[in-house]
Amino acid sequence: MKVCIFGAGAIGGILAAGLAQVDGVEVSVIARGAHLAAIRDKGLTLIKDGAETVCHPAATADPGEIGPVDVIFNCLKAHQAWESAEKMLPLMGPDTAVVCCQNGVPWWYFHQLAGPFEGRRLDAVDRNDRQWSAIGPERAIGCSVYPAAEITAPGVIKHTYGDKFALGEPDGTASPRIQKISAVMEEAGFRAPILDDIRSELWLKLWGNLCFNPISALTRGTLDVVASHPTSRATAKAMMLEAQVIAESLGASFRVDVERRINGAAKVGKHRTSMLQDLEAGKALEIDALVTAVQEMGRITGHPTPTLDVVLGLVQQLAMNAGLYPTYPDEGETA
Repeated sequence: MKVCIFGAGAIGGILAAGLAQVDGVEVSVIARGAHLAAIRDKGLTLIKDGAETVCHPAATADPGEIGPVDVIFNCLKAHQAWESAEKMLPLMGPDTAVVCCQNGVPWWYFHQLAGPFEGRRLDAVDRNDRQWSAIGPERAIGCSVYPAAEITAPGVIKHTYGDKFALGEPDGTASPRIQKISAVMEEAGFRAPILDDIRSELWLKLWGNLCFNPISALTRGTLDVVASHPTSRATAKAMMLEAQVIAESLGASFRVDVERRINGAAKVGKHRTSMLQDLEAGKALEIDALVTAVQEMGRITGHPTPTLDVVLGLVQQLAMNAGLYPTYPDEGETA
């Protein structure tokens, strides 16, 4: 099996390091800058449980040097994935699958979703249908990512915790391709269950991200504070309940209730959410896939999102004022 990790950052790095240990799997990575140079020079180093392993995948910034593969793991953030859609074309053969590892609402959400909205597009995460057209929803496999990792130096990934990558076909079937991908990932040391309802799994993770991330960016509060302070907790709960109505109207379900989900976040402790970390680091904030897309889905399904609307407007303004809100070209322009 030929596998390409498109975006060999923290999560892409641990996937590459694990899959490179599996016999019969040929791994390549798409990276850039100092990280790419280090991987080419010294290999990709994974630090896990105090031990270091080094692998030497083919590494390049140009997908054309790799050619068609069997599976692409797209590990870019949502706005980066949108920007890079056409760059993936050289990696795609007629049967190439694309495992979408982004947080938030995926661009393929309405593909093969039973009901009146089947085939609907989401402007918030796929402006001008860029990924829908370049990649094609028939290639997409959903993935809810649970591990935490970080790049500690160019070419060096430190794995913090977690090994689960939940997988699911948009139509809920256990297709031959997803079974092969799951088996290879399991052999690489990951947990890769195949779910018949990947959208509900994506919503469970998104449920917290859509409120805790923007509130923490606005308040600079760590997760324990956001989930415990009366005002921010009430705001988060209101946003979550608004989102739950939307999700359930589209057939998704939640295996925990809202209070338990918030209490679980509070127990994590003084964790700085990814959006707060990006704000402090001067990186683009991942707002649209986590929040704007939920607002758009509310408009599509006819469900109001008053609390979410306020928080979204504030965090968008914060990001724009800081020059950290990704912009998308209008129809006819190029990125």
